Amino acid sequence: MYKWMIIKALLYILLAPVIGGLMSGLDRVFSARMQGRQGPPVVQPFFDVNKLLHKQTTVVNSIQVLFVTVYLIFTIFTGALFFAGGDMLLVFFALSMSEVMLVLAAFSTNGPYSIMGAQRELLQMMCYEPMTLLVAIGFYYANGSFMVDELITKPVPAIVQIPGFFIGFVFILIIKLRKSPFDLSTSHHMHQEMVKGLTTDLSGSNLALVEIAEWYDTVLMLGIVGLFFINNNPISRLWAIIAIAVVFFLETLIDNLFPRVKYKTMLIVTWSVILVFAGTNLLILNVLK
Repeated sequence: MYKWMIIKALLYILLAPVIGGLMSGLDRVFSARMQGRQGPPVVQPFFDVNKLLHKQTTVVNSIQVLFVTVYLIFTIFTGALFFAGGDMLLVFFALSMSEVMLVLAAFSTNGPYSIMGAQRELLQMMCYEPMTLLVAIGFYYANGSFMVDELITKPVPAIVQIPGFFIGFVFILIIKLRKSPFDLSTSHHMHQEMVKGLTTDLSGSNLALVEIAEWYDTVLMLGIVGLFFINNNPISRLWAIIAIAVVFFLETLIDNLFPRVKYKTMLIVTWSVILVFAGTNLLILNVLK
């Protein structure tokens, strides 16, 4: 059993950056097509990261390098734990710790744009952290366990009992995947006022590590989407892949349709969606049990 868990964790560590990089490339291609442009090749993210790795790295202080490195390590650990079949609660707690490391890296530079981006990142965490914890609770209510290995062997997929949690999680993925209208802290769209916000003072290999960490994080988030659909029926794996593809395309579509909003709007809208969908679903589960 432990041998198989280690193998799955190693597969995630090796394959996630490849899959995440390709998905980042597909995201660019989809966005370009929606805007009537040719766009870059699918493998462009790999070229970009390779270029960053070979550039000179300028650091404000050595602690910045430490925080970025720990951010990548925690992100990899989080995904490896999930795909190895570990505890969902520990997965989300470790994920929160990785985000804190990135925020600390930005704060450590004392740059105005980095600090502004770090403050906005904390606001974004206030929006999506409650939903990630509720997802773990929802899986427990649906199938009686926090362990991923046990959740995927149940006779009924979790989506049947916790559709509200699924809607809430897909909504906060807009923030987690840094899509407009909630891309407040890193400003992936160049017309925004913060340059690159959270990552403004990162360069060279440090910035490359952040990009790679985001690839790992993307695979993890979409893996959780798939977990809603997987049960002991092998055909459920196909439904999970279809759901992941639909959600990924939907997030890219939303990114290209909506302008960025202010943080107050983000807080109000996100918490409203969480309360209406996940809160109602949780209330119904309590009543039925």
